Amino acid sequence: MGGRRVRQRTPDVPWGTFRGVATRGMLIGVHVMTMPATARGLKFAAAISTHRDPAAAVEEACAAARADLVETPDLAILFLSHHFAAAADRLASKACDLLGTERLLGCTAESLVGTGREVEDQPAASLWLARWPKVSIRPFHLEFERTREGDVFAGWPDELAGDWPADSFLVVLADPYSFPADFLLERLNEDRPGLPAIGGMSSGGHSPGENRLLLGRNSYVEGAVGALVHGPVRLRTVVSQGCRPIGQPFVVTKAERNIIHQLGGKPALIQLKQIFDELPTRDQVLVQRGLHVGRAMTEYKDRFEQGDFLVQNVIGIDPQIGAIATGGYIRAGQTVQFHVRDQESADAELKQMLAAVKKIPDAAPAGGLLFTCNGRGTRMFKEASHDAGLIAKTLGEIPLAGFFAQGEIGPVGGQNFIHGFTASIALFEERCEQA
Repeated sequence: MGGRRVRQRTPDVPWGTFRGVATRGMLIGVHVMTMPATARGLKFAAAISTHRDPAAAVEEACAAARADLVETPDLAILFLSHHFAAAADRLASKACDLLGTERLLGCTAESLVGTGREVEDQPAASLWLARWPKVSIRPFHLEFERTREGDVFAGWPDELAGDWPADSFLVVLADPYSFPADFLLERLNEDRPGLPAIGGMSSGGHSPGENRLLLGRNSYVEGAVGALVHGPVRLRTVVSQGCRPIGQPFVVTKAERNIIHQLGGKPALIQLKQIFDELPTRDQVLVQRGLHVGRAMTEYKDRFEQGDFLVQNVIGIDPQIGAIATGGYIRAGQTVQFHVRDQESADAELKQMLAAVKKIPDAAPAGGLLFTCNGRGTRMFKEASHDAGLIAKTLGEIPLAGFFAQGEIGPVGGQNFIHGFTASIALFEERCEQA
């Protein structure tokens, strides 16, 4: 590859540590599940195989999905469990042969998603196919490079050098050890305002070079792969952050990069302590397990509710100066509110957001992708296949594929961010003329 290895960019933090969760889920369900869908011009198919042999798993998933789609797919997305990483090149080439297309994206992951089902930490292959007539798809492989002229993302196709078509969207799969996805999203928000990006960071690898990204017949250990999609297809996103606010909102009165020094004119830690002392015991326990800060996406509201915030982790506290470090940049004048996360909040929010989609008169999802955090699944919920199962229960068993990510990409408030502990969902519909 020849590129420089750069870990996922995190704001400068002089103190604090990240928390992790150590439980593992169990594999349940049938061996292969397929689900075709047709919505006028749109056609999708999905299949997941838990065969322990890599080649057999890919063959099984390709045969089942291709049988349902019938026509040659315009885009194939293949997710492989990290157990198959060593064979990624061979498996990508096999999938291209079996599907009859070179437009294949994918990555390796700790756990995979299928229609109504999540396969946690077990050998598996999950495949998603789209037949998109009149849709333009421009695949790419990007690498992050530091040059004397500044930091650049190398690898954009020549045809993407100019203006991008209106109503386009990006699918992005990236390696967390070598590619600063947050930096890319910042650039997109500035240079391509309103362009939604969906995807996630490959997972399962514990050090640089262990994850794999797929593009066509090739696999990569660094960078990002993706595609710009444009045409008569509508993307509807759902980003469920799974948190609920506690205490009251505060205006940030002093901040430096990702460090909040003052809230409402007082040290941030003093304000937090006052909230903590007034919380019920159950919520105090949640604060101790993992605290989050929500940044209001708009200041022009008299009352903020769940879903009005971009939620970021609290990654450190300095009791000496009373400051709090977050996982993203904060500036004075912004409104923030502390949040906690538990399975009840995550379950309720996702149910609410999916129910809202179902009530939209012209919304008819025909296929979807799910990028869910590797801290969700049975690490968060008592029941297995929570997120995928809830999508199937609410929206029907539309063809669905995805993976447990080490960071989920999705838009909130019209801007793209990389998240943690979220379920980032892409739902695809035909774009009607009046839409």
